[in-house]
Amino acid sequence: MSIDKPALRAQLRADRDRFAAETSRAILAPPSFLDRLKPGMVVATYCAVGGEADPAMLAAAAIEQGCTLALPFVVDRATPIRFLAWQRGDLLVEGPYKLRQPAISSSEVAPDLILSPLIGFDRRLNRLGQGGGHYDRAFARYESAWRVGVAWSIQQVPAIPADIWDVPLHAIITEEGMLCHEE
Repeated sequence: MSIDKPALRAQLRADRDRFAAETSRAILAPPSFLDRLKPGMVVATYCAVGGEADPAMLAAAAIEQGCTLALPFVVDRATPIRFLAWQRGDLLVEGPYKLRQPAISSSEVAPDLILSPLIGFDRRLNRLGQGGGHYDRAFARYESAWRVGVAWSIQQVPAIPADIWDVPLHAIITEEGMLCHEE
């Protein structure tokens, strides 16, 4: 029996948004995440939209460890995202899909670690995104980057249907901690 991805997305988005509206918990940086951070690394993060789990504490931990931050820059559904350098206090502009992103004049950087929003995930670290493929294409482009999903624990399901182009994550961080593949 196949799983209907659009229906699963709609259900998980509703669950996520309800949970986010009711919780006062934050996504904190677990020790195993902090151990990954090294001075000079480029950490791609994102500005949470709606009920997405906010990676702000993870980004703050990266700054404390001497990392450089980047944010995704989205043009449209078909154009691959680029990661542009960003520092706290830098101006953000409105992009498509209600995204806040750096100005196009910011420098493009190659991330060493990518914090990714998601709609749902499973214990095998498969990720269900918005459906545009932006992050899967970024994961393929930056295949050596450590891929970390940021989510609420309510977004975990028994199984995410994975297509051939879907790239699994290395770890997922929720308000309850970090789920990680052993390396």
